[in-house]
Amino acid sequence: MAADHATPTDVPDVLGMRIAHRVMLRDLDRTTGVAMAMADGGVPVTRRRTRALVRYLRLMAESIHHHHRAEDEILWPVIDQRAGALVDLTALSDDHAALGPKLEVLSAAVDRFAADPSPRSAAVTAARLVDVRAMLVEHVAEEERDTFPVIECYLSVADWRDVENRIRRAARMTFELPRIAAAVSSAELARLKEDAGPVIDVLLLLVRPGYRRMERAIWG
Repeated sequence: MAADHATPTDVPDVLGMRIAHRVMLRDLDRTTGVAMAMADGGVPVTRRRTRALVRYLRLMAESIHHHHRAEDEILWPVIDQRAGALVDLTALSDDHAALGPKLEVLSAAVDRFAADPSPRSAAVTAARLVDVRAMLVEHVAEEERDTFPVIECYLSVADWRDVENRIRRAARMTFELPRIAAAVSSAELARLKEDAGPVIDVLLLLVRPGYRRMERAIWG
């Protein structure tokens, strides 16, 4: 049975999930761009840039894997419990299963790039990034279209907060938090802080400098 949505505060706020999707696609765009530029000579393939990009790509792939595993293991069971037969998550779960091998192929390309930092290996890495992004663009659009209304209708605010907290506990926040902060508006960041509390400011103060150094090494 759907919850009574008398006021907006009775509805789960899916902003965090929407931002997570935005950040994934933004990072795939940015890393693909610099890998292509390294492949065609637009930017030099230096040891410093290669080392930083390899680290960023490994963290990004880990983050994408964590996001979809968390949906399978944490969010989908809650949706199934609350909405039951009213929603079919099979297609989205199938996408997650298909994404795993693509991330493995990407990781192998990144490993080769780390061992052989050349325009040729940068081009292979860029091609693998394009492949992952193409799948995620379609998947994200379908997921937001099909699951956001279900979450807002059938999950309580408490359900959703529990899901988000469980997902957050398993995430590498030293990487996730500064890249999220870099991709949101000031109003969106304020809403995230309302939910998570002042700890966000403290964590950002600690982790943002290292993240920015890694960004500068890659993108200048």
